Amino acid sequence: MLVFVFIALAVYGLVNLYIGRRGAQALASCPGARRAFLVLFIGLAVVFPVGRILMNFSKGWLTSILVEVGTFHLAVILYAFMAVLAVDFVRLINAVLPFLPKGLTAAGARTGGPVVFAVVAGIVVMTVAWGAWNATRLRTVDLDLRIPRKSGASERLTVVAASDLHLGALVGPSRLEKVVGRINALQPDIVLFAGDIVDETVTEAIEEKLGGIMRRLKAPLGLFACPGNHEFYSGLERNLACLRSCGITVLQDKAVEVAGTMTLLGRRDPSSLAAGEKRRLIGAILTGSGTPADLPIVVLDHQPIHLEEAAEAGVALQISGHTHDGQMFPIDLINGLIYELNWGYLRKGDTQYYVTSGAGTWGPPVRIGSRAEIVRIRVEFVRIP
Repeated sequence: MLVFVFIALAVYGLVNLYIGRRGAQALASCPGARRAFLVLFIGLAVVFPVGRILMNFSKGWLTSILVEVGTFHLAVILYAFMAVLAVDFVRLINAVLPFLPKGLTAAGARTGGPVVFAVVAGIVVMTVAWGAWNATRLRTVDLDLRIPRKSGASERLTVVAASDLHLGALVGPSRLEKVVGRINALQPDIVLFAGDIVDETVTEAIEEKLGGIMRRLKAPLGLFACPGNHEFYSGLERNLACLRSCGITVLQDKAVEVAGTMTLLGRRDPSSLAAGEKRRLIGAILTGSGTPADLPIVVLDHQPIHLEEAAEAGVALQISGHTHDGQMFPIDLINGLIYELNWGYLRKGDTQYYVTSGAGTWGPPVRIGSRAEIVRIRVEFVRIP
């Protein structure tokens, strides 16, 4: 863990150093602007790690503000890094095959540098501002799925699924009220949460406010959740107790029969496994659950990894989250290399999968190239011999 923190801080520092140095060079002909930029940029770069460190000792309004400002800086440096890298690449090409006006080259740095700085800064600020606005938009994704069944009491169900709310210091009561209102408006029979409902920055005071809002959810067949990695990071037992107090049934390597209609199984997140501990297979969980073997199986599994396990166990539908659909471009492209399914719908044999982009955000409250969503799944159970 310490090695990971050291590497993350080293990368964070180097990226900030690169952007800060290039910005200072661009403003070399404007000493006053250069000093102001360096003071502001260095201050913002320090805010995030300081806020995160302080939050380990005291979670209050001051640390929340520091972390919120710092997370916005993460979005800024991502797009500033890409923009500055693009500028350097263009200048490298120009050094070999000159095509730029003299005012934008090193020879014309007195006038060209501040102009390039202003253009890059403007693009970065507008991009992050648009992403912050986009993150507030919550859409509803509708799916119509047919699921085979040998038995069962219902022919149709309306399932509403959500994940990755990351409720805490940055995503608070106003966001949850919007999510709860949207879910209730969809009139679900059952509500499923695919993990990361709370964030590691959540406080007891915030939990109390969020719990009151969460208890407004209405679904005749109940509210169910599997834990995600962030429930584990911020104190698994405390967070699970909070979810249960909100009327949510938490399934952690556990399967239950839902109203004689389906078997619902929630898996334990890999992040909570001890060193050398193997994850329980779906079949093993079902064997000890006492649920009817002829009901369709629906699985909640926070991280969409090893999708073949669900297919091998005869699962009808798996719902996952975790990926945020990358949240901010180009992370979605990286996710596409890591996960078989980064976002959306997939069918493998008789097993159907949906990976939701999540109803909240983690880190920067910014979405670029993705949308926050609630998923309404209209399930038709098709009887088979």
